[in-house]
Amino acid sequence: MSTTDVNQGSKITLYWLDKSRGQRIVWLLEELKLEYELKVFKRGKDWLAPAELKEIHGLGKSPIIGVQGPGAEKPLILAESGNMIEFLAEHFGRWMVPQRYPEGKEGVVGAESEEWLRYRYMMHYAEGSLMTVLLIAMVTTNVRNAPVPFFIKPITRMISNKIDDSFVNPELKTHMAFLENYLDTAPNGGGFFCGSTLTGADFMMIFALEGAVQRVPLSDTSYPKLYQWVRRMQARDAYKKAGDKVSEASGEPYIPFSDLEKQSP
Repeated sequence: MSTTDVNQGSKITLYWLDKSRGQRIVWLLEELKLEYELKVFKRGKDWLAPAELKEIHGLGKSPIIGVQGPGAEKPLILAESGNMIEFLAEHFGRWMVPQRYPEGKEGVVGAESEEWLRYRYMMHYAEGSLMTVLLIAMVTTNVRNAPVPFFIKPITRMISNKIDDSFVNPELKTHMAFLENYLDTAPNGGGFFCGSTLTGADFMMIFALEGAVQRVPLSDTSYPKLYQWVRRMQARDAYKKAGDKVSEASGEPYIPFSDLEKQSP
């Protein structure tokens, strides 16, 4: 099959930022076997994305994709991971979206399949409920480790520990127990969040759960199904190809988010 056939005549450009959620879109493009151009952006010393990204999209965040259809004068610029995943699956990978209704029940309220209901829920849950807690956890960690004068250090440590103990850690425990059970009860034998096959929901979940490997932490003894899911996704050929792609384009080895801390001196 030619590139034109795979891409349906469309040109795809991914604007990728290091150590960002953009990596899951590279993985998705590789799973879909699409041809695309990868444009690399790197964070500054302030850990923020470079100003050049605002020339692509007003918020200047990553990921961003440009999709220029056949005959179009300019590309569509899409932001937000869930939006991109749904768009790409709709046009290039319908198999990644579970069937919504059983045959003969089309449009009937409440007749939606469990796989589809899970898919719709997880596409919103990942960046809504789950990432909110993980971002607060990142902030408290940064406050705790901030380079402040030694006499202020006990204060920043006390504040971050109090937030973690009263909110972050209980919330993370609740979410991880929920997700462990969600995988355990996935229909058709499970293995993925919506059932027995890979869907867009799995791409939405990878970034948060790679972060949870270190922060919670996830392991074979604490939350084995979640931990094994992360490692199975990372073992997929397309995930590995995505890592190789950004390594070549950026000139730096790609390290999964789950393993970043292990590289620290």
